[in-house]
Amino acid sequence: MAMNLRLPDETAAALQAEAERTGRSQQEIVRDAIGQRLHLITEESPDAQLTARQRAWSSRTVQPARVPYRKVRPRLRLAKGTTSLDLLDRDDRF
Repeated sequence: MAMNLRLPDETAAALQAEAERTGRSQQEIVRDAIGQRLHLITEESPDAQLTARQRAWSSRTVQPARVPYRKVRPRLRLAKGTTSLDLLDRDDRF
């Protein structure tokens, strides 16, 4: 089930900080908290309800980009006086 959840600023900041501290997603933390509150999972084993595939996926970490920014070089040069709009407005495309 998908839902929108509006949190007070303090709660949102605490959730974000916990996600950064633990390396878990905010969504995973909220799911665990709801599961514990509804007694669907115990506090001792928050991953008890996760499947093996979900546990393997949640243990992976996102690697930072090797190059933070790369200048893009144009691959195609148009003839002088030709615009991309001229290329799109061709009659032979119909």
